[in-house]
Amino acid sequence: MCSADDVPLGKPAPDLFLHAARSQACPPARCLVIEDSPAGVDAALAAGMPVVGYSGGPTEPDLLAHATQGVIPDLARLIGRAAD
Repeated sequence: MCSADDVPLGKPAPDLFLHAARSQACPPARCLVIEDSPAGVDAALAAGMPVVGYSGGPTEPDLLAHATQGVIPDLARLIGRAAD
């Protein structure tokens, strides 16, 4: 598990996502970020990672629209996408 305490800069900087990818020896492009904040989507994009916007929380879906893999209101829908 990685925390913002592990990196110099928090979101929207890509540091945390890049740190997580390095800790798992996974190239950023092979990661998938699920984010519920615009700053988190920005951080994932800056890290070169595909990102799904999660609108099931307080953030308006329009603010997550720049997520590269779309916006979902329910995490169960993410599992359905993996099966496709």
